[in-house]
Amino acid sequence: MADSTLWWLAAGILVAAELTTGTFYLLMLAGGLAAGAVAAHTGLAATPQVVIAALVGGGAVLAWHFWRPRAAAGQDAGTNPDVNLDIGETVQVESWLPDGNTHIKYRGAQWLAVPRDVSSRATGAHRIVEVRGSQLILEKIAN
Repeated sequence: MADSTLWWLAAGILVAAELTTGTFYLLMLAGGLAAGAVAAHTGLAATPQVVIAALVGGGAVLAWHFWRPRAAAGQDAGTNPDVNLDIGETVQVESWLPDGNTHIKYRGAQWLAVPRDVSSRATGAHRIVEVRGSQLILEKIAN
């Protein structure tokens, strides 16, 4: 069996492993193995093939590790719309209680809600900006 065939089989195995695990880094390593296959197709010896595969695969892993988006990593789950699908939803506030809270009906249940700031204590449409346990933090939607 040709060297390039072995490289392509190994790359295919890593792609299949990525599909079952969802680990994006495996795709980067599979790209390195594909580079090794291309090196084999050009007629390079085994040592340069391995070096090229390692440089491309390892370089891709390092590049992705340092380049990947980090916006969601630093954001609290209570305010991250990628984690909590309630963020950004609209609710109606009929009235506020004297203690500054309100009870609203949302998703078929009663929720305790508090304003994000004092200026949000008005009736009408509000947007959910954070979820703290079973408490919704609301912000008034400007008319």
